Amino acid sequence: MTNALTLDAPVERLLTEQTGRRGSGKRAAIVDRLGIRTVGDLLHHFPRRYLEMGELTKVRALAPGQLLTVVGEIAESERKAYTDRRTGRPAYRIETRLHTDGADLTITFFAKQGRLAEYFEHQYAVGRRGIFVGQVSRFGRTWQLTNPKAVMFSRGGETDPEAERLMTALRGLFPIYPLTKGVDTWDLQRLVAFALELVDDLPEVVPEPVRQRRHVPDGRTALTWVHTPKDRHEVADGQRYFRLAEALVTQLVLARRRAEVRRQGAQARTGGGGLLAAFDARLPFTLTEGQREVGATLEAELARAWPMNRLLQGEVGSGKTVVALRAMLRVVDSGGQAALLAPTEVLAQQHHRSITELLGDLAQGGMLGGAADGTTVALVTGSMSAAQRRRTLLEIASGEAGIVVGTHALLEERVAFADLGLVVVDEQHRFGVEQRAALTDKAGSPPHLLVMTATPIPRTVAMTVFGDLETSTLRELPAGRAPIQTTVVPLRDQPAWLDRVWQRVREEVAAGHQVYVVCPRIAGDDAEAGTVDQVDYDDEGNPILAGGTLAAVESAFRDLSHGALAGLRLGALHGRLPAEEKDRVMRSFAAGELDVLVCTTVIEVGVDVGNATAMVVLDADRYGVSQLHQLRGRVGRGGHPGLCLLVTTAEPETPARERLDAVAGTTDGFALSRVDLELRREGDVLGASQSGFRSSLQTLRVLRDEDTIVAAREEAEGMLADDPELAGEPELGAAVAALEASVASDFMERS
Repeated sequence: MTNALTLDAPVERLLTEQTGRRGSGKRAAIVDRLGIRTVGDLLHHFPRRYLEMGELTKVRALAPGQLLTVVGEIAESERKAYTDRRTGRPAYRIETRLHTDGADLTITFFAKQGRLAEYFEHQYAVGRRGIFVGQVSRFGRTWQLTNPKAVMFSRGGETDPEAERLMTALRGLFPIYPLTKGVDTWDLQRLVAFALELVDDLPEVVPEPVRQRRHVPDGRTALTWVHTPKDRHEVADGQRYFRLAEALVTQLVLARRRAEVRRQGAQARTGGGGLLAAFDARLPFTLTEGQREVGATLEAELARAWPMNRLLQGEVGSGKTVVALRAMLRVVDSGGQAALLAPTEVLAQQHHRSITELLGDLAQGGMLGGAADGTTVALVTGSMSAAQRRRTLLEIASGEAGIVVGTHALLEERVAFADLGLVVVDEQHRFGVEQRAALTDKAGSPPHLLVMTATPIPRTVAMTVFGDLETSTLRELPAGRAPIQTTVVPLRDQPAWLDRVWQRVREEVAAGHQVYVVCPRIAGDDAEAGTVDQVDYDDEGNPILAGGTLAAVESAFRDLSHGALAGLRLGALHGRLPAEEKDRVMRSFAAGELDVLVCTTVIEVGVDVGNATAMVVLDADRYGVSQLHQLRGRVGRGGHPGLCLLVTTAEPETPARERLDAVAGTTDGFALSRVDLELRREGDVLGASQSGFRSSLQTLRVLRDEDTIVAAREEAEGMLADDPELAGEPELGAAVAALEASVASDFMERS
């Protein structure tokens, strides 16, 4: 008799039990390519869709090469004899027409023997229905299903043994699983059905009171309903259980982290100097109501005896840097230091320039002509000379530098602080867990933490992925920000419009303004695969890299200088330039010495040139929604109306054009962030590459499952208030501990 299995049992054991022999031919495909290593992995490898076994599949749009899985009915079947050219012997082909609820498909089966031909005639007789899986091809006006695999349903008292085994397990819907070469959907169906028979003790993650309040079944019932449902109501109820379970475990992890932060001791930063007051008195503009409210929140949290742990999100140009600078000045007033970590040298240099310009003589503490309450603002980058580095590191170690701005170079072991009280991480999704820890570990006691992003984050994303941080949002734009008009330039339909694009550039320059021209590549021989923001995605979330030649900075700079923009002052900026050259070009553009800057997305965040009023994005379909929104935020910052032209050759009514049309349709970054998530998988939007996985979320979707996430957070907070160690729910506690210890947990620390 077969022994019961646990979820931790290797799936090879299940294969051996099922087939009666070791080393099943499916093992490598299932274990290595699908990543199903345990029985638990198998049972949580959920179907991606379901077919109605009692109804013909609705087949509408077809494409050559498409892998199709359908329920169809044999409408015609004809046996034809021919002579095999190689052997000269008689052979047969059975030509059938498969009827669906839509397009019909032809299938041809070849038989070299009459007995096999008879089998095909019987198997695929007119009127029989079955599941067919194959690749679609086109022959003239006819769609064909090439070399399909099929399982036929029983007819007239006759039973197909293969179908009988499958249909015994299935109850109404036919599940379609994510597959790999060498594994069919029915291979997984049979294996799952076998596992459900053998696994006795399934851990119950969701406590019964929670299940009752949230109206979900128990875990075993949910597994049965997801894998072998009789109708779509069972599918929906089973899926709701697993989404609630994942949300509950995730929210418990995050809630325990928030509690752990509150238990840590931190030095209260309550002021004492006059630096912040002097800065506020000199501000040449009035803070927005949102900036004042967030500033008051930060000041109150800096004064507590446990670390501030806050996410500050806001629109491009909403004034996050000023808010962060005021928090840094409060820490300096208390005798501590603040570090601002930026992802690129261009952004670090921009932050250093803007902070020193805002502070004026307050940034010249200890220097002749510096303000009495001033401090020193240091910059640390990888391109510094040895002499610069020694001098700067001494200023930091002695405490002379109250504010330190830097790139990853700040994380080096030899960078030591006298009293690091606040860490500000800009564009935090670009840093990994270990990188943030390397900086916060430089403090004598846990420092306060402020992470910033200019990518607006929907509420449930913040709650799920940044849930161990308290969240502040700046929505109001400061006075003086002009509207930005965004227009899609569809070259496939209107190739002559490109000439008008360069005319508009000349008009902006003639009016005394400056223009960015953004390209997806640096050089023409670069690989065309961009970042995850620069690709389309299929229905499964897989990247589709478009073909064709993409615009490159070097060639565009050369061609425009001698062609459409000849006579204007052009500069080129990209990530491969030496740091000194990047800084020189950026300073020249900021000083108005260049009319047009041809660049990559190195200017995406932080670059602030008030006289830049227009941007041309070439091959704009290669960028994601949030990235395009970030890019166009570089124009219209000086009070002049902005213009953003999105040049594309993408076909109408494609995902790429949908993205561009969405960006052109609104300047509301929070609305666009939802569009971004709807068009792409969460993992791509949230930077899942940091953890090595596409997404840390398995069954949850942060927009679709908003109510579930909110409910799970409520349940998590209530459970931890009553039972912080989850001693009364050991199986749930084990799931929480596993997530805390996993790579997915590291991903949630993100920054």
